[in-house]
Amino acid sequence: MSSATRDSGALLDAIAQVLHRHPAGISEYELIRVLRSAGQLEVPSGPRVLPHELFRSHFLVFHALYRLRDRWWQAHEAHLEINPLKIRRLPYTAGERALGTPDGLREYYLDMANLETTSAEDVNRLIASFQARLQRQDRRAGALAELDLQDPIEDEAIKEAWRRLAMEHHPDRGGDAERLQAINAAVAILLKRP
Repeated sequence: MSSATRDSGALLDAIAQVLHRHPAGISEYELIRVLRSAGQLEVPSGPRVLPHELFRSHFLVFHALYRLRDRWWQAHEAHLEINPLKIRRLPYTAGERALGTPDGLREYYLDMANLETTSAEDVNRLIASFQARLQRQDRRAGALAELDLQDPIEDEAIKEAWRRLAMEHHPDRGGDAERLQAINAAVAILLKRP
């Protein structure tokens, strides 16, 4: 392991520099790529890298991100938006961080013991859970598009769109049966409770 990986302070500083160079934000993937290219983070590579081996790099980056967010917040310097798809430095705004609201992700990533105790099976479960959430989000996005709707939306508005489209596309009114089936399937997805 490189000294940069062992020295989380150096990783924090490297991440801060990358975020300053990317004011619009950067994805976790791109951030890790940049850190790896700069020699600031060891990332396993090759065709046979296992997910739990990559998890170590992910964990170290998120540990540093939460520490950096705390540092910037305490200094009233900035707010750090942490999301795998977009990590970005935002201007500090007093009161933006909800005091007293538990942040389970922050607690998880700041506890270095979790890095050592998270097993390969745990990582595989996390990945499966993430993929299931993405599939649900994709299905919801497709259903919304089918009804020409956008989130956030109330159930009553979904039902109203369904009634309007069902009337328009019902075969008894000259509509298309396949289109009506797609509309009905979309409504079922949107109104189904997890």
